[in-house]
Amino acid sequence: MPNEQFEGQDVQSLEKYRSFARYYQAAEQEQKRSQWWRTYRQYQQEGEDTTREKADIGFPHFTPRNAKTTQARKQILRENHRNPELERAARLRTLRIPLDEVQAEWERTTGRSHVQRVAEHYGVFKDLFGDATFVPSVTLRVQYNKGDEFLMPVYHGNLVTPAEASGPPEVTFEAEEGSLWTLLLTNPDGHLKETDSEYVLWLVGNIPGNQVHSGEQICHYFPPFPAKGTGYHRHIFLLFKQDRRIEFKDELRPNPW
Repeated sequence: MPNEQFEGQDVQSLEKYRSFARYYQAAEQEQKRSQWWRTYRQYQQEGEDTTREKADIGFPHFTPRNAKTTQARKQILRENHRNPELERAARLRTLRIPLDEVQAEWERTTGRSHVQRVAEHYGVFKDLFGDATFVPSVTLRVQYNKGDEFLMPVYHGNLVTPAEASGPPEVTFEAEEGSLWTLLLTNPDGHLKETDSEYVLWLVGNIPGNQVHSGEQICHYFPPFPAKGTGYHRHIFLLFKQDRRIEFKDELRPNPW
């Protein structure tokens, strides 16, 4: 059985790792050892065709070389460790970290790949696109405004209540002048009749640049309405780039309000 070598032993007599790095190395080595039992991931993948590659339906993307990025980060760490001013500020708790710069660096390097992995974890690609996937090429920022002081940002899996999402959110992204976009908000978990269907809660097409308010409201914003006892629902924002202006006249939905 797992960890059977520790059964019946005094916890205080066991070897101490004394640092997280040593513990992490031991855990990595233990993970590589083959065991007779199957992991939860293996049970999940049972019956799935893991040999077939998923179709990439996104834009071409550049993945930074991990070795080069890791080497650069190690160099920065060594320089920071030798910096007495940083050490003193950290010890006195006066160190200020520029979070905006950290966020920008994350988005520039590995952020988009991380977002793809989060979407894979929550089953977004599987439930919306089947055997397709993509790496996001545009950073989408979404936040709900509640009054003049309260803002509820939308991240990649945080909890937003129906009351907080009662009105349309503010959506911003960087876009070239003259480009056209379509914004979609969908709920794949809330259909009241069909398990494999979804509800479109918001659809805006022909968005010029990043001016969402100037786009064509194909489906006016409808706030989330989770039925009692159905648990948490995934509400997914998707941004599509158009290569031309699309005529949505036959697809327009009346304003529910």
